[in-house]
Amino acid sequence: MDAAATGWHAEAMDLGAFDALATSYAGVRRRATEGDLRWQCRGRLVARRLDDDHVVVRVPFDVRDVLLRTAPAVFSVPSRFTKHMMVVADLTADGADDAVADAVESAWRHTGEDLPEVEPAETTDTVSRGGAR
Repeated sequence: MDAAATGWHAEAMDLGAFDALATSYAGVRRRATEGDLRWQCRGRLVARRLDDDHVVVRVPFDVRDVLLRTAPAVFSVPSRFTKHMMVVADLTADGADDAVADAVESAWRHTGEDLPEVEPAETTDTVSRGGAR
């Protein structure tokens, strides 16, 4: 499916843009320890870096299936993640910017399923979703 059909723009992103996106959601914090870079909210994993071009995002299985169908150039599930609620995002793929933003939003919402709903702030800038940190 092409970017126009999904509503996603055909742009890639880098790790810095991913960091800005992820940390723009309320409560999401970046943690770096011994070369490991991860983003967490309320103590739960949102995403972690695999390398400079790939991150793994924690999303529910139904969301993962949709992401794989609608943006196969961006998302994949290596065999080691098959049984886990995770999808690998290729940040360098065309369409990664908006597709990854959808995955991160889902991951962020999933961290608080048993907590009161926190709505992202209204904005036209896709990078500043989620309000103040």
